[in-house]
Amino acid sequence: MSLKIRNLAIIAHVDHGKTTLVDQLLQAGGTYRENQAQQERAMDSMDLEKEKGITIKAKNTSIHWEGYTINIVDTPGHADFGAEVERVMKMVDGVLLVVDAFGGPQAQTRFVLRKALAEGLKPIVVINKIDRPLADPMKVHDQVLELFLDLDATEDQFNAPFAYGSARDGYFMDKPDDEKVDCIPLLKKIVEFIPEPKADPEAPFSMLVSNIEWDNFVGRVAVGKVLGGSVKKGDTVWLIRKDGTKQQSKVMKTFSYSGLATTDSEGCSAGGIVGVAAGIDNVDIGETLAGAADMEGLPFVEIDPPTVSMQFSINDGPLAGKEGKHVTSRAIRERLMHELKTNISIQVEDTDQAGVFSVSARGAMQIAVLVEQMRREGFEVCVSRPTVIYRRDENGKLLEPFETLYVEAPGDYAQGILKSISNRKGLLENMDTEASGRVFIQASIPTRGLIGFETELVNLTSGHGIMSHLFKEYAEHAGEIVTRTTGTLVSMDSGAATTYSLQALEERGILFVGPNDAVYAGMLVGENPRVGDLPVNPVKEKHLDNMRSSGKDKTSKLTPPVRFSLERAIEYIDADELVEATPKNIRLRKRILDANARKRAAKGPSVEDRSNRG
Repeated sequence: MSLKIRNLAIIAHVDHGKTTLVDQLLQAGGTYRENQAQQERAMDSMDLEKEKGITIKAKNTSIHWEGYTINIVDTPGHADFGAEVERVMKMVDGVLLVVDAFGGPQAQTRFVLRKALAEGLKPIVVINKIDRPLADPMKVHDQVLELFLDLDATEDQFNAPFAYGSARDGYFMDKPDDEKVDCIPLLKKIVEFIPEPKADPEAPFSMLVSNIEWDNFVGRVAVGKVLGGSVKKGDTVWLIRKDGTKQQSKVMKTFSYSGLATTDSEGCSAGGIVGVAAGIDNVDIGETLAGAADMEGLPFVEIDPPTVSMQFSINDGPLAGKEGKHVTSRAIRERLMHELKTNISIQVEDTDQAGVFSVSARGAMQIAVLVEQMRREGFEVCVSRPTVIYRRDENGKLLEPFETLYVEAPGDYAQGILKSISNRKGLLENMDTEASGRVFIQASIPTRGLIGFETELVNLTSGHGIMSHLFKEYAEHAGEIVTRTTGTLVSMDSGAATTYSLQALEERGILFVGPNDAVYAGMLVGENPRVGDLPVNPVKEKHLDNMRSSGKDKTSKLTPPVRFSLERAIEYIDADELVEATPKNIRLRKRILDANARKRAAKGPSVEDRSNRG
């Protein structure tokens, strides 16, 4: 029996056009009525995705074309969200690899493609943005084939079909010089080359849970590909957990994902992608839903381990509870545990300090996205600087994670970039210069050295530098890395910052606060160009007398303060500092707010040493 179903994931590096390509396929599949307004980047449904212009969560939809149901999974392109890609590999039978016709295959392309080829998935290569100036589709075609060779593709995978076009302008062709018409050539390739699902309609029902969604009426919804039999409302199913335990339940609802909507469905047969709500609160990604109690759990894809951890703690500053609804450690812990259920690459552990939790993930950006979501939900939380997760080998030697760093920038900036990589203990592996003058640098660098590197690169190259990175291995500890060479201006007093005192502080360094901003003792109000912390008073008022008028300050001009984004703030702070994230503000502060307590903590060990010597 032929299954007229095609399941595929769209994979690519950040900004190579995945989500725009999905828009075009939705349009070609008749998702929109003739008079319906078309959404741009329709699959980026989270507010953060729309703002940042990147995909964070893997999401699925389907289109119907010439009797075929084409299920499409849109995946993130940023390395920090790699686990979102890894887990959907079991849900699909082929991949659409999207590559920029100018940039060629990048770091994340390599990572995601390796996972797809290892699962035995059939690729179709889409060379996108061929309308860009300096685009060279044939050169990129050869680079993709070299990448296939590098990643040990099988002969069938190596002979992948290619399509050329522009997702933004809505056309794809079999050859770069064909007539530019529409997306039909790509849809034909999908139907022809993506294999039909390996699923047995006659077998008992079985499904591997690859995604979790939430429905306000029925709770957790398990999403996956039906590998055997079929499922419908009222069926009895067993949840087979990773430890082998089983739980019986009844299917309350099934959902289908079509176009832009999630709709109640009559059920789903073998090979299709379905959402199943069975009233099981703690169903998890990687578990199996089965139609018979004696069935075995299905194998799940291996997820790469986290390499970076940060501490989340309650906001214990003087302004705590003034902006957020959720401020207790219990509320923060519950929210982090809720995140664990849908995000399999994050790990949360309680620490020996009350109200402090250790959160581990793939990268600082992944944790920053979680903090941003939490503050939008009304949480107040303090987070520490990211630290890497160390290991020891069998001989007790300290190991740390290393990454392969890829940098692309105009040639004039190469010297500064190489110096910065060297300062962060990076080792140059390869360097190429193109005819256009752009330089491609490949280096091996400790994960610690990457924290804050992106901001430095943007500043070094006036915004022209592009970087991406990929986990490489755990290797011997590289020694001390100094990423911040400046000190800070620390407030000694609490209150509202005044123009009068900020004017005096401007000479001392760069300010992070403006007039009337709420300030408290121990908060960072600026950057000191010299190493070390300088105590300052930003709330001092002008003493008025017969000779000094209060109105003069109103005309004085201050340089606008530097306002940190959450990611930048997390990278900027030092080990003894925290970022206080609330629904309305991002503040930088010392861990210990009291100046005298800070001094005692800094002196602690040295005082003991002296007494021991005596």
